[in-house]
Amino acid sequence: MAIYDDLLEAARIDGCNKFGQYWHVALPVLRPALAFLAITTFVGVWEDYLWPLIVLTDSSKFTMVLALQQLKAAHTSDYSMVMTGTMLATIPLIVFFLIVSRQFIAGIMEGAVKS
Repeated sequence: MAIYDDLLEAARIDGCNKFGQYWHVALPVLRPALAFLAITTFVGVWEDYLWPLIVLTDSSKFTMVLALQQLKAAHTSDYSMVMTGTMLATIPLIVFFLIVSRQFIAGIMEGAVKS
């Protein structure tokens, strides 16, 4: 998504400084793209497995994904416990998506409506 030079020039003619151009012109135009970036980054960080596995040594500081992996035993697994943990692990993802998706969907609808 690009910010047209005409928008920035119009803001400059109206007397906006660089910060004003960013705050009043660029940020509202880029809000849907930033919402999408926030969603994908949060999901990627939340479900990261390998880096916390390498770095963390204390089991009390494990992430949710590592804790779910620890629930699986060598020969048997308590699937009700694993499914409950999985459900609890997805609740923050769903809440974050519901908060940020309003901006994302508004940007999609803005581009779909012809004026």
